[in-house]
Amino acid sequence: MSQSPKPREVFIQGLTLDGRTFRPSDWAERLAGAMSCFRPGGSRGGPGAHIGYSPYCVPRVINGIKCVIVNEELKALEPMAWDFVMNFARDNQLQVAEACLLPDKPPAG
Repeated sequence: MSQSPKPREVFIQGLTLDGRTFRPSDWAERLAGAMSCFRPGGSRGGPGAHIGYSPYCVPRVINGIKCVIVNEELKALEPMAWDFVMNFARDNQLQVAEACLLPDKPPAG
């Protein structure tokens, strides 16, 4: 029984192509917040619907660098949203890497 491959993720890093830190400092939260309505099953209305990020586009700090991790599933769900985040990275000359975020390794015991 084979498992389907895990969707890839694109890491938009808060570093420009020439190595400078991207500003403003809350860019990752703003970008992920703009994508918060893109969720499995669509957006949910009601109280608290604006709280939290989409699982397809989440801000993280990795090795001290702010990033937004964009799941490739967003491309199939909403191509215009995918294009928006990819164009944001390109237009701001941000470093982008394709990878797959691995789960945390359990502590050795």
